[in-house]
Amino acid sequence: MLSRKQKYFLLKFFSLFSIVRGYNILVIALAQYLTSIYILAPNLPLREVLLDPNLLMLVLASASAIASGYIINSFYDSEKDLINRPHKTMLDKLVSQQTKLSGYFVLNFLSVIFASYVSFRAVVFFSIYIFGIWFYSHKLKKYPFIGNLVAATLAVIPFFAVFIYYSNFDVVIFVHATFLFLLISMRELTKDLENLKGDLAQNYRTIPVVYGEKVSKRMLTLLSLATLVPIILLLTRFEIGYMYFFFFGSILALAVFLLILWNSAKKIHYIILHNILKLIIVVGVFSIVLINVDLLLNRIF
Repeated sequence: MLSRKQKYFLLKFFSLFSIVRGYNILVIALAQYLTSIYILAPNLPLREVLLDPNLLMLVLASASAIASGYIINSFYDSEKDLINRPHKTMLDKLVSQQTKLSGYFVLNFLSVIFASYVSFRAVVFFSIYIFGIWFYSHKLKKYPFIGNLVAATLAVIPFFAVFIYYSNFDVVIFVHATFLFLLISMRELTKDLENLKGDLAQNYRTIPVVYGEKVSKRMLTLLSLATLVPIILLLTRFEIGYMYFFFFGSILALAVFLLILWNSAKKIHYIILHNILKLIIVVGVFSIVLINVDLLLNRIF
């Protein structure tokens, strides 16, 4: 049996893990490594990629900056989240605002330290990234269009740190990035629909608040149709191995998404839609190995 003190410590740990979205950070770190192995540096020995200290430092810098971003976002959204996510907010409140701010500055400091191991340019890159996350959380997220655009851009920027490191700017990389950017844009707009009640109460001028749910649904429909462009390009112009299964599955999932979207009227419907998009993104990360299923075995030595 755990003592009361041990139980409280575990609760605070899970609260902090919830605030920094530890599961999201793990997926992003895995995505950075899989992208490096299969797309950015497919000709390098596997061991050289996995044991590259510079890549590790870039991944750690990204993870620290993203975690700090979730903390500052939680700090500024505390009142809105009381309305939109009351149960999660009660768990998050086990960590005080002062502790959140302390964690925010420590994580930002660690991100810069990790980046400094790689180069001064990496320090500048992550310093700008950290400032961008703060400015988005403090100001930009309250405005329609610009908030969504910046949020989607900030979500894909950690991958560009790895792109720049490997100096690989092949067209296929930008096509993959475009598909991811569109999915994240859809997720951000769906989150706005999901959080409509709290946004209204806190005077956030999101797209659903300013233009209504119907316009938001039309925009989501256009964005989902736009994902067909990178999908078709990847299926017809580039060698993606068995990953074509993922893209055909994505088309089916997005068709289900649109079917539910135009029959949605309650928050639970938007939560389901949000989870569909998250599932596509997470499955996409693991599907990177399908580009070449023999690659790991052939590159171990």
